[in-house]
Amino acid sequence: MATKLTRRQHLKYKICISGAADTGHCAIDASEKAEEMGREIARRGMVLVTGATVGIPYWAAKGAKEEGGIVIGLSPAASEAAHVKSYKLPTDYHDLIIYTGFEYSGRNLLLTRSADAVINICGRMGTLNEFTIAFEDEKPIGVLEGTGGTADELRGIVGKMHRGPGKVVYSKDIKELLDKVVAEIDKEKNNKGVSRYTRG
Repeated sequence: MATKLTRRQHLKYKICISGAADTGHCAIDASEKAEEMGREIARRGMVLVTGATVGIPYWAAKGAKEEGGIVIGLSPAASEAAHVKSYKLPTDYHDLIIYTGFEYSGRNLLLTRSADAVINICGRMGTLNEFTIAFEDEKPIGVLEGTGGTADELRGIVGKMHRGPGKVVYSKDIKELLDKVVAEIDKEKNNKGVSRYTRG
């Protein structure tokens, strides 16, 4: 007989992918890793949340959608027209996009707070902004090291800030990083036993 899920168990974990829109400074395989991260998030039945932008988040969205996953975007623009024409941002590979109208800094706050955890892949200043918001909010954060940009600097930055490690986990391996992130979310939600989102 199937086990009846509680209301909390019905809620899918939401994972925000935070990363560089311009990937010119990223590791040569950063976009490929972002796409695979999106695929792995979808395989585990989790929801991908992005800033509805280009670069790393776009590749993650592509991977998730091609794997049959759900992708939600939060745009800095106030409308679809502004999103496409003014910001020149894409709408593909998303199931829905929420037009916040709060520009990039306001969007970043809503983006990180709408997710259960944030995963950093490469990144620049905007990604660092999302990281610091998530860190201050004591949100689980995963850092995919070896992808360049902020992802390869965050361990050192956290170590020098004298604020403790926070809920930040690190790995160069996609599946291992997701396992660590899921474990942190489980702790927050007081889930017991093996999570349904941990790889089998």
